[in-house]
Amino acid sequence: MSEITPDLVRHLGVLARIELSDAEVERLTGQLDVIVDNIAKVSRVATPDVPATSHPMPLQNVFRPDEVGETLTHEQALQNAPDAADGRFRVTAILGEEQ
Repeated sequence: MSEITPDLVRHLGVLARIELSDAEVERLTGQLDVIVDNIAKVSRVATPDVPATSHPMPLQNVFRPDEVGETLTHEQALQNAPDAADGRFRVTAILGEEQ
């Protein structure tokens, strides 16, 4: 069992500037007690010979190398555009910007 008491929970509530009712103090005392006990269990298991991990399985890079391929010409890219000007897509102004 941990050292979590209703008085400690009330004190933490004062430090956090949270007004707690008696029912909330009772509920939080039990919840915080379970949390602290579980942290203590993990601390007992985490020994110096066990390496720290951020993921349960080793990660590897899944990206493929960049390779130059066939690309569209300007004309092909703009052929179905609703509006184009000077070899670019033309869109309406947004966010109140002037054209």
